[in-house]
Amino acid sequence: MGNNGGASGDEHEAASNSRNQGNKAYHRHSNQQIHQLEKFFKECPHPDENQRRQLSRELGLEAKQIKFWFQNKRTQKKAQSERADNSVLRLENERIQCENLAIIEALKNVICPACGGPPFGEEERQRSLQKLKQENARLKEEHEKVSTLLTKYIGKSISQIDSLTPGAGSSHGVLTTNPGIDLERNPGLDNSQLVYKRRGILDMEKALMAETAASAADELVRLLRVNEPLWIKSPSDGRYILDRVGYEKLYPRDSHFKSSNARVESSKDSAMVIMPGMDLVDMFLDPQLEPGEWVIADISYDFMRDGSPSRAWRLPSGCMIQDKSNGCSKVTWVEHVEVDDRTQTHRLYRDLICGRSAYGAERWIASLRRICERLAFYKEETAAAREFGGVITSPEGRKSIVNLAHRMVKIFFASLGMSGKLDFPQLSEVHNSGVRVAIRKNTEQGQPIGMVVSAATSLWLPLSPQNVFNFFKDEKSRIQWDILSNSNPVHVISHISNGTNPGNCISITHPFIPTENNMLILQESCTDSSGSMVVYAPLDIPAMNMVIGGADSSIIPILPSGFVISGDGRPDTGGDSSTSTSSTGADSGGSLLTVAFQILVAGPNVTSSTELNMESVATVNTLISTTVLKIKAALNCSNLG
Repeated sequence: MGNNGGASGDEHEAASNSRNQGNKAYHRHSNQQIHQLEKFFKECPHPDENQRRQLSRELGLEAKQIKFWFQNKRTQKKAQSERADNSVLRLENERIQCENLAIIEALKNVICPACGGPPFGEEERQRSLQKLKQENARLKEEHEKVSTLLTKYIGKSISQIDSLTPGAGSSHGVLTTNPGIDLERNPGLDNSQLVYKRRGILDMEKALMAETAASAADELVRLLRVNEPLWIKSPSDGRYILDRVGYEKLYPRDSHFKSSNARVESSKDSAMVIMPGMDLVDMFLDPQLEPGEWVIADISYDFMRDGSPSRAWRLPSGCMIQDKSNGCSKVTWVEHVEVDDRTQTHRLYRDLICGRSAYGAERWIASLRRICERLAFYKEETAAAREFGGVITSPEGRKSIVNLAHRMVKIFFASLGMSGKLDFPQLSEVHNSGVRVAIRKNTEQGQPIGMVVSAATSLWLPLSPQNVFNFFKDEKSRIQWDILSNSNPVHVISHISNGTNPGNCISITHPFIPTENNMLILQESCTDSSGSMVVYAPLDIPAMNMVIGGADSSIIPILPSGFVISGDGRPDTGGDSSTSTSSTGADSGGSLLTVAFQILVAGPNVTSSTELNMESVATVNTLISTTVLKIKAALNCSNLG
């Protein structure tokens, strides 16, 4: 079937409609409507039915009008592009014709020197010789630079590496190196020669990597120790950002991404953390700058220049650790990245991801403070004084519970990757992301063996992240959303603190279900300025007793579900969000809530995927959709789309 000159079915339908409605009155859109349509067209020139329906509601137009407007706009853009291409081609054709005429005229007057014609002029020969000398000096300088790097970091120079390669080396005193090896063009190279050749290439690559890392560390130390004039306060939120003009004068470099959507983000933050400097050094393996001070530097490096495309490129970033000799350390963090992810980011998360919150230094500092508190509380011998319930009586049992909760959280976040997913779209993409479902066959120890269905969805709520977190954290509210409690009240029988914030804790809950007396719920919740989470999983009483008794919790199968809460990245509008104290997006106009469930739908004896039909997937989809409706009703947000 031909493509009819590249026109799509929508364009043909638009042409047909225009012929059938030739005598009808035209409808002119308002300037506001045209502005909104133009703005949306720049981001998405081919909206689907849900997006057209959403635009029709927002602009007061019929869905058919929206459809025809986009069809006409695409046709107009295509015509403009074709006219521009034709103009360029005409100019190029005229230029080539002129060049051909000039070449023809020049050929008429050419005299070959080998046939007795005059040689090149002395002035021209001197210019050519001077150019060759400059190129030779540049190549020599490059060779000496790489040779110095190899000698410094590997202990041998290029000449030593090249001498290991049989048949390679110099010809008439000129060193020759080939960064790539083509077997078809080099049939004489055997396996041993290839090994030597690759070894030389890898040694050079290691030296360049070491030089890149050293330069990044030097730049990072300067960014960490200096505030003004390199760092200025953002007029929008008061956070430190790099002054681009001053920075690029000191460290000029080309942009890694050429897309018009690419952007550069920079941020700087510092805080005291409850951990001695040497313990943090053991975690990070940092180089020491001076007594009591260490630095860790990160930078992106395209090894051998053949890596897969990336949407983020890290410029010199990292942290400095300063030991304060009181059991604490001061950590200063710098994040500097170039990203091109706007078109890949869902509209629901675009303000958060593209608003300097996702890649900010504040997130690293907040997470590091919370983790250091968790480790400090984990090691503290008097931690039992902050627990209640009397269920956990030994330090071994407490550590076993903490380790099990930690593994539960890791499994939960690993499940959010969802390879081989199925999508159930929602009518509104403004407040919902749709339900995403994945099926996997688990064979790993520590999780139930068999077929597991994972489902997740994200939605926007007009409430502060702290209020949403408090709702899920409160055991009295659990009856309003948790299917495990079966609409029955629950009772917390044990509680372990993980930090100074009351929301950072591990709890064991017992639901009062008359028909089920053998189930407990293990839950871990945590919160900081970057966001919050509540992760939980059911466990039977015998398994919980084993863990409380201090047994190895790694053998206990667990399948967690939970919630992830963050700010929406939008500016505070003065509503409910005013109660938040976050500095990285939680004090925004609303919250982004991700709900994720995991359910074991078949045992280990399933031999083929045909035994698990779409009914199980539909059941999980219904389950998560019902839970979302309950959450909205409990939070008085049922009117959201």
